Amino acid sequence: MKENYPSVLDRIKSTTIDTLILIVCMYFFSDILNSYQNVPNWVRATLFASLLLYEPICTAFGTTLGNHKMNIRVRKVSNENERITIFQALIRYFFKLLLGWFSFITVFVNPKSRTLHDIICGSIMVKVEE
Repeated sequence: MKENYPSVLDRIKSTTIDTLILIVCMYFFSDILNSYQNVPNWVRATLFASLLLYEPICTAFGTTLGNHKMNIRVRKVSNENERITIFQALIRYFFKLLLGWFSFITVFVNPKSRTLHDIICGSIMVKVEE
């Protein structure tokens, strides 16, 4: 398996796919919740948490659907063959949301195309050829 670093376009495509999946899930969850009266708050909270934790959990234990489709993976910068931990994935996602598109500014000057959120949590994105 040969590894290199994904382009910004590959990352944007991956993020777009994942965003569309989340939007479809939000619509689906909303439709289900509107079909029932008096839905318990814990059910609403669980569905919300599942949407919020989609990226960190998928990143730590495998790959998001967008990353899978684009053949890119998030790995540890210290060992590009190892997945990041759930803690790293949560930190990465927090800073990805906090910094937004600004996080991508370092992609153009970093030799390994790392974003700010990747630098903060010690991760790197690699392109895999399968």
